[in-house]
Amino acid sequence: MTDKNVPVDDTSMFSNVFSYMGLPFSRDLDDASIDAVVMGVPYDLGTSGRAGTRSGPNAIRQASANLRWEEKRWPWTFELGSRLKAADYGDIQFMWGDSDDMLAQVEEHAAKITAAGKMLVSFGGDHFVTLPLLRGHAKTHGKLSLIHFDAHTDTYDEEEKYNHGCMFFRAPKEGLIDPSRSIQIGIRTDYDQPNHEFQVIDAHQANEQSVADTVASIRRRVGDNPTYLTFDIDCLDPAYAPGTGTPVVGGMTTSKVLQILQGIADLNIVGFDVVEVSPAYDNANITALAGATLALQFLYMRASRG
Repeated sequence: MTDKNVPVDDTSMFSNVFSYMGLPFSRDLDDASIDAVVMGVPYDLGTSGRAGTRSGPNAIRQASANLRWEEKRWPWTFELGSRLKAADYGDIQFMWGDSDDMLAQVEEHAAKITAAGKMLVSFGGDHFVTLPLLRGHAKTHGKLSLIHFDAHTDTYDEEEKYNHGCMFFRAPKEGLIDPSRSIQIGIRTDYDQPNHEFQVIDAHQANEQSVADTVASIRRRVGDNPTYLTFDIDCLDPAYAPGTGTPVVGGMTTSKVLQILQGIADLNIVGFDVVEVSPAYDNANITALAGATLALQFLYMRASRG
């Protein structure tokens, strides 16, 4: 091929599906036109159940091709690109099998991206990657509130320090997040309720009460504090997200979650991740598509703030 300027159709569902939503690949943080970047963390050595989430970032990117053809994402009333310019930062590279190297690399890149004034959207990987992401964000924004969608609280005092169930036990001790200003939604596994510092809206409550009630609870809890939003895909019921390492029945629907997210769009959310997509167990790419849609929802949330 001799033409060096071959046009790429960024609405195609089949051709040149490399980046998330057909975004340009870039690590130029000095580019003032870029408002947000998406970044992959292909790591799953903290997994306690079914492995495979290291392939999550690529699966989410591939699934996003199903979302590229729409100029406006329903029910938003504006075109994303008219209000927000984003780029795909690619995946973080670290020495395979070296969890400490992953921690250092992710924290360094997250801190650099946020210090440059860019919004960071990250794709896991297992949920352990949120710990270095929080470290990087806290360097820029200080102590954070946490909005956490999950089937598990991940506040377990694990002996194994590289574990995707320990992040929110360790993060408060490191001064990264304030549990008294944080909330967890969709929880449906056991935890130490008498000593639990986070507010919890468990799965039964989240499913039975209205979207407006959940939104109101989140607003009251985090207020205007700088807030990190982390979404473990197993918050969704396995009917909506079978491709994950530790599926738990009785979860939330994609419809309700998307409505809740739209209802908190104007909060001071400074970072977002979607984690635990494991494509080896994903029927018809249902889970990867959910992950890609959640990330797009967050970009629209950010764009709606101007």
